[in-house]
Amino acid sequence: MNRRWLMAIPVFCFALSAGHSQEPPADAAPSVHEWGTFTSIAGAQGKAIVWMPQREKDDLPSFVEHLQNNHFKGGLQGTVRMETPVLYFYAVHPTTVSVQVRFAQGFLTEWYPHAVSPLTKSQLSEPIVDLKSSSGLLTWNSISIDPTVRRDFPREVGESRYYAARETNASPLTVFSSKGPQHEKFLFYRGVSSFDVPVSTTPMNGNRVYVSNLTQTQILQAILFERRGEKLGYRVLGSIQNSAIIDPPELNGDINSLSRDLEKILVEEGLHADEAHAMIETWNDSWFEEGTRLLYIVPRDFVDSVLPLKISPAPSKVTRVFVGRIEVVTPATEHAVETAFVNGDRTTRHKYGRFLVPILEIMMARSNEPARKIKLTKYLTAAYNEMNSALSAAR
Repeated sequence: MNRRWLMAIPVFCFALSAGHSQEPPADAAPSVHEWGTFTSIAGAQGKAIVWMPQREKDDLPSFVEHLQNNHFKGGLQGTVRMETPVLYFYAVHPTTVSVQVRFAQGFLTEWYPHAVSPLTKSQLSEPIVDLKSSSGLLTWNSISIDPTVRRDFPREVGESRYYAARETNASPLTVFSSKGPQHEKFLFYRGVSSFDVPVSTTPMNGNRVYVSNLTQTQILQAILFERRGEKLGYRVLGSIQNSAIIDPPELNGDINSLSRDLEKILVEEGLHADEAHAMIETWNDSWFEEGTRLLYIVPRDFVDSVLPLKISPAPSKVTRVFVGRIEVVTPATEHAVETAFVNGDRTTRHKYGRFLVPILEIMMARSNEPARKIKLTKYLTAAYNEMNSALSAAR
């Protein structure tokens, strides 16, 4: 079986490549490694649709900075949620750099350490935001990278997937803010955008999925994953040049085997082993949750086009590995969701989390039965109410 696949969350890393047989020169520039995820949901026609990806409980520590207006952030509608990109620095001597990242057709909504965002209060107060005419920007000035020191990084009581990204050999960094110096192992950010993702996924009879590459660049690796309760399975697809019809995976797999396969693929794409492991530890509860999805390696030229990165002085090398995730509303998912509403099964409904509302909207778009549309409208109203209640309780 071909063990390579395609995937996506962002991480920035400055690192000297592991495994070199010779020591780097003393004046060598740092190298950079980044990983992250682009998360979307495929609509009735297979392409990524507009949804509200931030209408969920915040999973980040309180020291992470946000857009000033959290209500504005939660109401953003886009086709893509960019999740946990992190940027690692690997240096052989203390150095200082500046970093600028821009997000096409979107906003950068969370970050740490302190960065400068050009958004104004008037922009954040707009009731409706046209992401397609926006371009999110963050700038980190005078980042101090020092591989010779040990730092204490902020940590709060309680669990958060944020901390797993620290488990690497990256050089510590310091950014100075009005609140004082902020120390971390990486630069972290997230965002929402409205760009067209590079793949489409359309469910077919028998829970098969028609996958199309919408770009001129080959997608090097992809995996079709499905989970139903305690059973799960995945099918490694290899590269996708144009399109293919994929049979559903047999639900006889296990998380440990899948994690090992994904970690191997991420390393083959350029991440260090500890970075690949940190990425999987960060997202395994989300990537492997209920439902069906395609995970794929986003082509590097696509990443650079929608998320241009500028580092000064220039690093010796920049590696960017993004995993694309696109949810597929298959007949099995439709049946499971509708059955959960009929039976009043909130446990199953909650497994679909932030995707439950767009799943119901897609089901309505596909249905030609007036009576069923009435039922789905009722379910959709209930899903909105539950989501809003959960958000209110979390504030």
